[in-house]
Amino acid sequence: MSLPFPTETIKEGAVRILVPTLKKPRTHIPSKLPVFYNPKMELNRDIAVLSLRAYQKMVGRPLSVCDPMAGCGVRGIRFATEVSGVERVVMNDLTPEASILSALNVKRNRLSNCITVENMDANLLLSLHSSPGRRFDFIDVDPFGSPSPFLDSAVRATVDGGLVALTATDTAPLCGVRPKACLRKYFGKPLRTEYCHELAVRLLISCLAITAARHGLGIKVLFCHSTNHYIRVYARVVRSKSGANETLENIGYILHCFNCFHRELSPGIASILKSKCDECDHRLSVAGPLWLKNLFSKKFFYVMLQEVENAGLGKKRLARILNAISAEIDAAPTYYVIDKISDRFGLQTPPKKRILTALINLGYQASPTHFNYRGIKTNASAKLVKNIIEQASRAPSKLQ
Repeated sequence: MSLPFPTETIKEGAVRILVPTLKKPRTHIPSKLPVFYNPKMELNRDIAVLSLRAYQKMVGRPLSVCDPMAGCGVRGIRFATEVSGVERVVMNDLTPEASILSALNVKRNRLSNCITVENMDANLLLSLHSSPGRRFDFIDVDPFGSPSPFLDSAVRATVDGGLVALTATDTAPLCGVRPKACLRKYFGKPLRTEYCHELAVRLLISCLAITAARHGLGIKVLFCHSTNHYIRVYARVVRSKSGANETLENIGYILHCFNCFHRELSPGIASILKSKCDECDHRLSVAGPLWLKNLFSKKFFYVMLQEVENAGLGKKRLARILNAISAEIDAAPTYYVIDKISDRFGLQTPPKKRILTALINLGYQASPTHFNYRGIKTNASAKLVKNIIEQASRAPSKLQ
């Protein structure tokens, strides 16, 4: 089959596929390609494969999988090839050229017996699979931009206990650069704080939870990560009205003081919010409604770790992210960035390790975070963190 655009064969994971290229130079610029393919999202796909392997291990049954925005098909083909127990994969794209290329890649990898390729609107495809007996065990919503237009149809098309994965590349709205767009897309107010990437994840989860609750569904967050220009969330769907009620109880607000870095949680979507900071009496800013509870399931994460070697995904970057997450898996919400506090109060920036050691020696929980290389997650107050940074700046030898 000939294609009306240039292609080349690439290897990713355990598969070889044809991907579109630009003639001069032979590069992959997603916005200019006739069929979407982004080589920079390989890590995203690696973690998706790893997560699906962990999920299959936990549920122990054959899986039906949907990739409603497949592009060239690399994600769905990797699922079928690299995840034991995947029985059926439905790949779809609105662009006819993408469906043609996906079908060609399916044939090249000899997977026609288990992969179906469709060419329709993603919401239409998912709606056609929203009835019992047609739903999917795993739906990977990976759009170019916001996943919010696809949340309704995705949760409806997921089986009880099924897994939904979401990618959001529109981090400008979620991180507070375009707050009106965030409110419009995610029903939440962001803040341009030093921990805005964690707020972005929590805003996305809250939007998913509220959307699911409208259909009498709850969610259980299993895993998330923030990488480069995007955030990623994995959550199980629970078909239970009581589960939906319990899920909504995990949503609330984070109050932030831009004067002294104090922050606190305010549980409840309809909670009464204070306006003044308890530490400095400065005006508090509000982020939310957003998810206030854990971002990781310990059980799921440790199954992921067990599957890393089995999946043949022993890549350095993947290992770095998983190691960082393992340290923060039980950490308190939000984090402090040492450089930000040092700059605000005119202090010399001390080493992160020194601050972590000081907090742990004082009996506080403290860990690094994958959200920010210079960030520290701790249950200590902003005032104490600032004092420790100040001491380390003036007399670092005492904290070694």
